[in-house]
Amino acid sequence: MAPEPLSVMPATSGRLAVPLRRRWTLWSGLLVGLALVALAAWAGFNASVRQGTDSLRAEASHQLDLFAQVVQGLVRRLEPLPGTVQLAAEVQALLQRPDAARVATAAAYLRRLNAHLGSASIFVLDERGQVLAASDAALHGQDLSFRPYFLEALSGRVGRHFAIGLLDGQPGYYVSHPIHDGARVAGVAVMKVALDPIDRAWDKLGAPALLADSNQVVILSSRPEWRYTALSGAGGLSVERRVALQTTRLYADRHIAPFPLQVDLRIDEDSQVIEALLPAGLAPPSPGGLLALPSPPGAPRGMLVLGRTIDGMDWRLLMFADLGVVREQALSHALLAALATASALMLALLVNQRRRILRQKLSAHRELEAQVARRTQALSEANEQLRKEVAEREAAEATLRGAQDELVHAGKMAALGQLATGITHELTQPLGAIRTLSANAVQFMDRGQHEVAAGNLAMMARLADQMGAIIEPLKGFARKSSARPAVTPVDRAMRNALFLHDHRLRREGVAVIDEVPPGLCAWCDPNRLEQVLINLVGNAADAMHDAPRRELRLWAGEVGGMVDGMVEIHVSDCGSGLPEDVRQRLFEPFFSTKADGGGLGLGLAISRDIAREAGGELEADNAPGGGARFILRLPVPLPSPPNPLASSPSP
Repeated sequence: MAPEPLSVMPATSGRLAVPLRRRWTLWSGLLVGLALVALAAWAGFNASVRQGTDSLRAEASHQLDLFAQVVQGLVRRLEPLPGTVQLAAEVQALLQRPDAARVATAAAYLRRLNAHLGSASIFVLDERGQVLAASDAALHGQDLSFRPYFLEALSGRVGRHFAIGLLDGQPGYYVSHPIHDGARVAGVAVMKVALDPIDRAWDKLGAPALLADSNQVVILSSRPEWRYTALSGAGGLSVERRVALQTTRLYADRHIAPFPLQVDLRIDEDSQVIEALLPAGLAPPSPGGLLALPSPPGAPRGMLVLGRTIDGMDWRLLMFADLGVVREQALSHALLAALATASALMLALLVNQRRRILRQKLSAHRELEAQVARRTQALSEANEQLRKEVAEREAAEATLRGAQDELVHAGKMAALGQLATGITHELTQPLGAIRTLSANAVQFMDRGQHEVAAGNLAMMARLADQMGAIIEPLKGFARKSSARPAVTPVDRAMRNALFLHDHRLRREGVAVIDEVPPGLCAWCDPNRLEQVLINLVGNAADAMHDAPRRELRLWAGEVGGMVDGMVEIHVSDCGSGLPEDVRQRLFEPFFSTKADGGGLGLGLAISRDIAREAGGELEADNAPGGGARFILRLPVPLPSPPNPLASSPSP
């Protein structure tokens, strides 16, 4: 036989395949490692930025609170004093007869008062807005009737406004008080408070800051180019606002340009906190303080904008804190996180390599295949056994649920049996009346009195409707059905439960105090909720059978928040209460404190199962005023999502 030819190519390709596979595995692991290092650096950078931003926010908020108190103290310290001007005899005499002598006397008094208080100026206007006397002689005779602070004081209110002086051109805080002559406003006293101390205090903040008035116009700022700019969007002030400002001349003839930075403010009305975040590239450079490190050319920088509303003035104080230092620190933390991750990956790689070498030395290829086959077989058998157990558990659960439905229906029937006497009493009277009316109707028809007979028939129809209203709640209550949760009004379920016990409660003289508010809803099956309430009301009536005072108190309300909120229903009686040994076994099946034949001891057990199936709970304790109290908790219905079409504006 001729020798077989040697096969060379497969051996060569096998030797080449091993290095290629190893090279591919090496490059794949390297790429995964680099991705993990980059992910760690990114996570460390973001965590550091959040922590640094929070620290910067806390520090800047503290400084801002202190500065806001300083501003409020500097500006409002003299605010009540113009109201005392009307008490001066010189001012009263001036308003009664403004001649030259009284003008000079009042002006001298105002100059002394202004020098004593340290304000910018004090002046008195008549009811037409003309300056009668002033601490500054240049203001005498000026017409200020167009100023808002004069108009507010003339209407009997205290005016507080920022304005620029028409003569000196200096900004100030104007406070005006009405001067009364009986019920009539005879004049206005105005005090101007200089704002120069605030300009000298900007350096204490160590960061760019501004102060805006109620018109959202920057009236003071540590940066001169920001003054008299509008914060109300990129377009500046509206046309209506510009016309109003030109009329009042609060800012003299200065042009109100838009604010150079687009700041989207979020204002918390409760805490008066203003906060915004300027994107990178909008941070204005500022030396010293929180902005001590200037960013290199092209480096991204952000701004944290914090603010406060000055109490009683409707002024907003804004401060711009630089995030450049936070980002530089975050870069260092990101580098440390990347180095730590790279070191951990290298250590894991060394450990994995050592384990792989040990596995190759300790096990052979055939043993591994056999072990895999044995484990696969074991897993298949375990999966098959698990599937059988799952099927058996599902069948048992279905059987248990059916038995529970049967038990709930049996409880309903037992409750209906106990209520049969009351229902019979309610139906006996209408049936007797129908019998009498029908006999009378026959006699009236024989006599030809058809109208009287028709009246009897109408009364019989109303009595039949009344009997139907009595039977209708029992039809739904006796129906056998599975639990179907829905939005259930608690007051309706309570009314149905009280209706079924109405005859008994009236017969035994039980006073019902119903504190269940209308409109309160729970997420449960309506029929089963009625069954639980019927059981609880019946138990409360049984507990008060021998009590000297019989009072049934019903209360319901919502507790907790919107997400984890619950509806609580309290049923309290005036009986002897629950001893500790009875309370521990109260919800055990077939446990009953009633006399023989009084019950099977399943009502409370079934009621608690119904509450738990609905996602709630049923508990019992002693009421603070004596007697037993049962507390039923049920979930609150989830709010429905809003309809976007309902809130859209109409064309």
